Amino acid sequence: MEYDSSKVKITLAEEDLIEGFIRTTGGQVWFKITGTDKEKTSLLLLHGGPGACSDYFEPLSKLSRERPVIFYDQLGCGNSEKPGDMSLYSVENYVREVGEVRGALELSEVHILGQSWGGGLAAVYAASGKANGIKSLVLSSPLLDTNRWIDDQKSYLSELPGDVRENIRIAEETKDYDSKGYRDAMDLYYSLHLCRLNPWPDILVKSFEKTSAEVYMYMWGPSEFTCTGTLKSFNLSEELKRIEMPVLFICGEYDEAKPSSMEYFRKFVKNSEIVVIKNASHMAHLEKKDEYLGALRRFTGTL
Repeated sequence: MEYDSSKVKITLAEEDLIEGFIRTTGGQVWFKITGTDKEKTSLLLLHGGPGACSDYFEPLSKLSRERPVIFYDQLGCGNSEKPGDMSLYSVENYVREVGEVRGALELSEVHILGQSWGGGLAAVYAASGKANGIKSLVLSSPLLDTNRWIDDQKSYLSELPGDVRENIRIAEETKDYDSKGYRDAMDLYYSLHLCRLNPWPDILVKSFEKTSAEVYMYMWGPSEFTCTGTLKSFNLSEELKRIEMPVLFICGEYDEAKPSSMEYFRKFVKNSEIVVIKNASHMAHLEKKDEYLGALRRFTGTL
């Protein structure tokens, strides 16, 4: 692979592994590439959050046996620079950042996978009209419409025991998200709809520990059920209609990104398909690794 040396600083170079930093408009972002087969089109990963990091994508490195897999932490996240100017943490700047990462790594052709918030970011970028060379797009449990997302979480909430619902209601009403009752309620909720493994994999725990609360609060808000941040009016229904490359929607059976909503959004994309992973939730790539990776291989294998 070739790089723009004026924008890329390599800090580690080993066989089939490269790490470093890319200079973007907002600041330095960390990246890692596993697999260096120049003959195959790279897979670029856009992590969720907003404010999370790419650590929890680790199982996807198995795909590097077939093609380079590129991890990077978005500005303000993980190992990347964390500017104090909150205005940098916007959809527009993150879309520009995707293009700058592609340019610095000279990815004239690329497969892109975005998960959760990263799925929404990937969709905006793909629909921007400035994203030539995307061979395929994987929208993994994506955030595509904030209002519909919140409605889906509230429908799941209605299925929980009454005392759990009450603890969440009180926290939402009083804005006290540090109470034991609320934390216990969210632990139960996450065990059903975010990751159904018990215990959680270390890489997921690590990703939660490294999540930027500042970025999450600024862009999303205080809880899964309330959005007060800059994503409050986020809705990509019209943008999805402009996406022309092949698209795979993939989610878990019990996902925060509900299968019924994924099917709804899929209808806006003319060249698309959907895979629902049974007995999995928002972290299907951790819960059902083989099924998830198999779906990706089938989708990208001929593209």
